[in-house]
Formats: sequence, structure tokens, C-alpha cells
Amino acid sequence: MPLDQGSEAPRGPIRFGVVGYGWRADFYFRLARLVPDRFQCVGAVTRKAEVGERLEREWNIPTYRRPEDLVSSGAPEVVVTSVPREANPDVIRALVGLDTAVLSETPPAEDADGMRRLWADVGAADLVQVAEQHPYLPVVVAVRSLIEQGVLGDVTSAQVSWTHDYHATALLRTLLGVRAEPARVSAVHTTTPVLEGPDRGGWPDVQRVQDVVHTLSILDFAGRTGVYDFTDGQWFHPWRRRHLILRGSRGEIVGNDVIWAGEDGRPLSAPIVRRHLGLDGNLEGADLDTLSWAGRVLYRNPYPGARLSDEEIAIATCLERTGLWRRGEAAAPYPLADACQDHLLGLAVHEAAERGAPVTTAVEPWADAVRLP
Repeated sequence: MPLDQGSEAPRGPIRFGVVGYGWRADFYFRLARLVPDRFQCVGAVTRKAEVGERLEREWNIPTYRRPEDLVSSGAPEVVVTSVPREANPDVIRALVGLDTAVLSETPPAEDADGMRRLWADVGAADLVQVAEQHPYLPVVVAVRSLIEQGVLGDVTSAQVSWTHDYHATALLRTLLGVRAEPARVSAVHTTTPVLEGPDRGGWPDVQRVQDVVHTLSILDFAGRTGVYDFTDGQWFHPWRRRHLILRGSRGEIVGNDVIWAGEDGRPLSAPIVRRHLGLDGNLEGADLDTLSWAGRVLYRNPYPGARLSDEEIAIATCLERTGLWRRGEAAAPYPLADACQDHLLGLAVHEAAERGAPVTTAVEPWADAVRLP
């Protein structure tokens, strides 16, 4: 998971196709519309012709009924799978069989056995990346930059209360620099009352307090500790904000605040500062510009002028990195092996909570292929 942000446009837009449709697929269609110099959607696959006709009208793209037709007619460099998780493995197998690079929906398979079968079938082909955008969110890239610069010293613990399952474990493993070694996972599920917030469909017509599941877990990676803290529906809930705590031998990060030991050992502090355009009298456009810290730019928006949300920036980065990887111009952004490991850890969190006892993950067949984040 390289930190370079690809601020310079690649040689021609990344040509991609999509298998499936719906809320997640629309992110990719929007990218092709909003950043046409970097992304070109060459078509989508839908089983039903009437769905295809709707996509053709809405997004001005050709549609096909089979992945084979998309690959032969559209010549995509990458095909994004956006289908239900139970269908995803077979779609991946079909595309790999066509010698096509895949950017798979998360997770790549339903459970551990499904991931082992998928890895046995396609792992050696090295054609599959997974659309895990969270390590590429701007603030996460900024924090990773501070880690790589050694500002925090040896990072030993990370706490994430932000997103769920494999997304959260991807963040924990990335921030802690953990690969595929066994982890001892303990967890608990409790219920807590929370005022209902928005979901994918927007705000509820009538707000009410609901009992939701709160999951708290500790993942012990033999000396490095990850804390998983998630309340159902937290993704964009205004009353359950993002919480990120990262601790190292020379300092810590709490939210956007950084404290660290200077060269003389005295404590210093400075926040990670977001420069967002279009505020007050600024006429540069409504866009993220940079994230900086103590006079250093840690992150620069690689898609200026597109007015993308942070989530869209991260999704675009993952897609572009996959295309550049396929061209041989960049390292793999988030390989199948990493996705399998993170989903394995997410499954272990829930297993431990349901058992009421710790679970220790095993070394899996994909372990040697997991990249150091």
C-alpha cells in the first residue's frame, strides 16, 4: 500500500468496466463523469436488459449481459465487481479466466472457507485487487506519512472507531504495520440506545431512539495492539464521530492532534490541518486542497477541480492505483491476500464476541503474499 498519491495524471485515462449496478457501482460511474481525464468507463454488465437500458440512459455507457462480452468489446484494463458477496467469487474466477485484472468489491468472499477456495483458484494468477478505500482516505494517508517519517517512533497501538469489520481491521493492520501473523482476538457485543441517523437513503422521515449493537474488540498482534470500536450505523452518523488514536514510543495522535518528542526530548504538539477551498471568500472551488502538519504538506488532493468527497477521492485512488499496477507503473494498492487477511480478522472479532472467549487466527494459505502495509 504505497503512500505516493499519484498527483500527476497517468498516460491516458484508466479504462475500466463494471460488473453489477447499484449504490456502490454508481461511485465508479460518477468518477468517469467527474474526472474524465483520469477515468473512462467502457461498459457495465447487468443480467437484465432493462437494467442495462437504464444505465445506458443515466451514464451514457454501453452495457452487456456477460463479462466475456464486456472484456472482448470494451477492452477494459480493469473490471470492477460490484455484486453481492455470495456471487462475487464466481465473477472473480470468470474474469481471471479471461486474463483480466479485477478490482473486487469488499469482501472478496463470504467466509474463511470461501476465501481459501478463492485463493486456491486465483491467487497464483496475481490479477485481483480489492476495493478497500479506507487506507487511502486523505487523513489516513496523512497519518501514515507521519508514521513513515518516524514522528511517533515505534507504533505499538492503534484504536479505530470509524467503520466496521474488514474496513476497520484494514485500518488497524495498516497503521500498525502488521502482516499476516496470528492474532489473539477478544470481543464483546452490547446494545446501546442511539438516536437514528442517516443511511444510504438519507435522513429518516421520523427520528427515533433505537437499540443498536456496539462491538468492542482487542486484537493482539504479539506486541502490537489494535482496538476495534464500532456502533452499528456509525459510518456517517453525526452523533458517532470518527475517533482515531495512535500511540508510539515517541508520541501519539488523537484525532487530528499530534504530540511528539522533539530532538531534545521535550514535548511538541501541532494539529493536522485541512485546507479546504471555497470557504468564505475563497473562489478556487469547493475542494480539498491539502492536509498539512507543522509546516509540512502531508497530503495533496490528486484530483483538484473534481469536487470529490474524501470517500470518492479514496475510491478513485484505489481504482487508479489498480490501473497503474496493471500497466506495470505502480505497486499493487490492496491485493487479494490483504483483503482475505483483513476479512479473516473481521470475522474473528464477531466469532470472539459470540463465543464469549478469545479466538486466535491461524496462518492462512495467502500469508506469504500479504504485503507489509
